Amino acid sequence: MPTIFLTGATGYIGGSVAARLIATGYRVRGLVRSRENAALLEARGIDPVLGTLDDADLLTSEAHASDGVINAASADHAEAVRALIAGLRNSSKPLLHTSGSSVIGDDARGNRRSDVVFDEDTPLVANPMKQPRRDLDLAVIGAAADGVRSAVICPSLIYGVGKGLNPDSVQVPFLVANAREQGVVQIVGVGLNVWSHVHIDDVAALYLLALSKAPAGSFYFAESGEASFGEIGAAIAKRLGLTTVESLPAEEAAKRWGESKAYFTLGSNSRVRALRARRELGWAPGHSSVLSWITNDMP
Repeated sequence: MPTIFLTGATGYIGGSVAARLIATGYRVRGLVRSRENAALLEARGIDPVLGTLDDADLLTSEAHASDGVINAASADHAEAVRALIAGLRNSSKPLLHTSGSSVIGDDARGNRRSDVVFDEDTPLVANPMKQPRRDLDLAVIGAAADGVRSAVICPSLIYGVGKGLNPDSVQVPFLVANAREQGVVQIVGVGLNVWSHVHIDDVAALYLLALSKAPAGSFYFAESGEASFGEIGAAIAKRLGLTTVESLPAEEAAKRWGESKAYFTLGSNSRVRALRARRELGWAPGHSSVLSWITNDMP
């Protein structure tokens, strides 16, 4: 039984990928910070590894002993990634690193739709605030030269109920929680900005395909549709039985929610096409509409 070392085992993406791995016949060793969550992971069939992303020696040791590594804990922790690469050097074992398509997010502040659509063969232009993430993606891709079968998976807006300890993604659940608190759906700007999106089950399926088939030095977007945040806000309002979608100026949203969330997570355009995952790996997403999911299936 092949063993995968997984960071982010208690998270939304990591927990869902772990469930899929176990169902497929893998053994999963999952990094976890607390003994309480370790017990919860163990109950789900995951072997807990107590530690954090700052424990470089532990990460290197676990990576070296594994048959492959999936980093789903952080898209921005450079030291952790270096430690994982060190443990896999000259092994030809897989390292899957999780990025995110906000890396190509623009400064639309919710007020315009971009005509720019990126795929894996398009030269990527990162906003200066996101350049460190892009640099880390490139470091993972470059690990192919050190004998690591490395690949970066870059999901767009993820929706759907997670299969691990954390069932919630980032963007839609935040807007829903805020709407319940405020009594009105609030979006950044007028909501013309567009994000590609992908269901969590399809994301987990992509990780398994990449684990077994991705060539060294690969980069994959993950998407199966797109929608504007105005459309997402309207779908949430319909689902919650609310009548109003309120536009917040980006600067006000930044004061309330933080600049990263306001300007990138909720206010930017992030339009991508996952051409390479379909072409190279045979990835075939089964879901295509976040709007349909919100309206009909969102808990």
